[in-house]
Amino acid sequence: MTSSASDPSTASLSGDDVVLLDVTDRIATITINRPDARNALSSEVLAKIPEAMMRAERSDDVDVLILTGTDPAFTAGLDLKELGSTGGNLDGSGADGSVNAHGVRGPFPGLTKPLIGAINGVAVTGGFELALNCDFLVASEHAKFGDTHARVGVMPGWGLTVLLPQAIGVRRAREMSFTGNFMLADEALRCGLVNHVVPHGELLAFTRQLAADIVGNEQDGVRQIRETYASIATDDDAWETESRDGRAWRRSNFSPDKVAERRAKIQSRGKTQ
Repeated sequence: MTSSASDPSTASLSGDDVVLLDVTDRIATITINRPDARNALSSEVLAKIPEAMMRAERSDDVDVLILTGTDPAFTAGLDLKELGSTGGNLDGSGADGSVNAHGVRGPFPGLTKPLIGAINGVAVTGGFELALNCDFLVASEHAKFGDTHARVGVMPGWGLTVLLPQAIGVRRAREMSFTGNFMLADEALRCGLVNHVVPHGELLAFTRQLAADIVGNEQDGVRQIRETYASIATDDDAWETESRDGRAWRRSNFSPDKVAERRAKIQSRGKTQ
């Protein structure tokens, strides 16, 4: 990580950490770094993403955040191995529809600075929800998006049923959620899910240029416009409905044993999460 020596809030994380933070030119790049597990969201990852975001949020050296993954995936969603053994990566993360440890709904802490998703590979289920909670998305040509909650037997809790129809329309959203089929990068661009699709090797450079365009503006103004957009787009009643239904599902239909069984079936028929 590169950081300002004058700002201890962006102190270096080790290079082998599951979440990396780099601060350069007023841009904080947060990288999910479990490539061997397709950047699956373990309890550790779900604790460290908000930690890195809050470091960037509090830093006077940061104006824009970028969230990405170490190739080949953005993130395959909740770590099904952990979910099927203890279910611990639901607790405190808000993934079950409850308010998260930072007191807000969704996977992230409350931010005032713009957050761009640089989607370098598959963004699946909970990983898809992470992408949807970014302000906007830039996709590599290798990016794919999928909602496989119905395959796994868990319910959305980070706003997918609210944010996905806002992005692509309710009928396309229903199709993605009911079928579990994937949307490729070019279709995501046509549907308005992503703002740009770029060659894979240019993803971060292109995204950083957009971030630099934001850095060049008056930051109080940027943050006020972001807050206004958020106020207009947020549907508290819809988020509450998703949360209520997710909690009810977890009480009546969720168990680690069932998730483990469904995970085994997915693996046996060759369908990835």
